[in-house]
Amino acid sequence: MSVQKYAAAQRTTDNPRNNEYRLLAQVTRELMECKNQPMPKRMEVLDWNRRIWLTLQTDLADPRNQLPNQLKATLISLAIWVVKYTRKVTTGAAPIEPLITVNRNIMEGLAGGAAAAQRPANRNAA
Repeated sequence: MSVQKYAAAQRTTDNPRNNEYRLLAQVTRELMECKNQPMPKRMEVLDWNRRIWLTLQTDLADPRNQLPNQLKATLISLAIWVVKYTRKVTTGAAPIEPLITVNRNIMEGLAGGAAAAQRPANRNAA
């Protein structure tokens, strides 16, 4: 089995929370690395992060999204902030670090939620 087929199978069978974590980890790593890169590279990474957040915002606004309404509203507000703040970063009016911090905080939440989802409901059952 080729590496591409394995990766495709993993994407279709993996937990969506793990996929979101992995994607945020990739873009966050790129954000950290691009801080000292020339502007074209920084713009590419900033745009990637912005597009991820716009996609998350679209998913959160979908009526089929089963997250609690308050959490969805909070995350949508955060996505709007990321898009607006990214404009400031691209013009040099703001540092990139707050975007990295936001991504890391969301990753922590995803990691905590993934751990909770994998625990048995009845601790005596395990």
